[in-house]
Amino acid sequence: MTARLIMKLRVESAQLESKDVLHLRFVHPLRPELPAWTPGAHVDLRLGNGRIRQYSLCGDPADRGGYEIAVKREEAGRGGSIWIHDNLAPGIIAHVSAPRNNFPLDAHARRHVFVAGGIGVTPFLAMARHLNSAGDDYTLHYCARSAEEAPLFEALKDVCGTRLVPWLKSEGRRFSPDVIGQPCERTAIYSCGPSALTTSVRAWAEAQGWRADQIHNEVFQATLDENFKPEPFDARLASTGEILHVPADRSLLQVLRDHGISLPSSCELGVCGSCICGYSEGTVLHRDSVLSVDARQDHILPCVSRARVAVTLDL
Repeated sequence: MTARLIMKLRVESAQLESKDVLHLRFVHPLRPELPAWTPGAHVDLRLGNGRIRQYSLCGDPADRGGYEIAVKREEAGRGGSIWIHDNLAPGIIAHVSAPRNNFPLDAHARRHVFVAGGIGVTPFLAMARHLNSAGDDYTLHYCARSAEEAPLFEALKDVCGTRLVPWLKSEGRRFSPDVIGQPCERTAIYSCGPSALTTSVRAWAEAQGWRADQIHNEVFQATLDENFKPEPFDARLASTGEILHVPADRSLLQVLRDHGISLPSSCELGVCGSCICGYSEGTVLHRDSVLSVDARQDHILPCVSRARVAVTLDL
């Protein structure tokens, strides 16, 4: 696995979509085109204070001239959004990774049902633009406090038209997963936003009989489980037979680094997928928010996931 390309891009525009959402467009200072990307992709933004954050691309995938993201200022967050709002302005050079897609459109679906909460709508704007061109059917359920506080609302109305279904608290409209309907073939459900929303959509869909491969969600926050207590385990390297001990207070990724094994990494919270690697034996305790059920059969994110007793890694 190779490290992601990091580019020095110039902020071409920085506009407030609302009082707390900043819409940014990055371009290359010299080249007319940036690496291609697909709807649902995100980039890593390396901040001047040493932090790294992931943001979904919300522009047009057909536009190779620039990358667009929307960042909500979170006063009670981890500080990344505040730094972006306070420091990124037109003309500033930012370090931006090549795009990665952990939240792609389902290639087998011909009907797509999107459920977004607040700033979680960003990947769906790009998806809607793509689906308009492809001629596929979709509906976007958008949950927000009000039209004034809904990020990218005007752009979504222009792109989606009647396929946009707003659920605004200011108008007394409350979203219920029941509006999605009963399971049907060649249809996929996607949700992105607060964990309470994405968790409820997935739980409802599973209870209604939707297949796991029809349900997709994306999060950019670490999995929280106050009852989880890490236990020590051993990691065997299939290529050399070497056995590394992983104590309870250290991650598998940290131990691999201690032994000179370097893997690409970014968020180290289990939400970006940068450090993914394979495994062939062992019971893995998956703690990430990226891997599908199928992918978890032979892949692990060593930044957060652990094993019960031992695991064999394919690096």
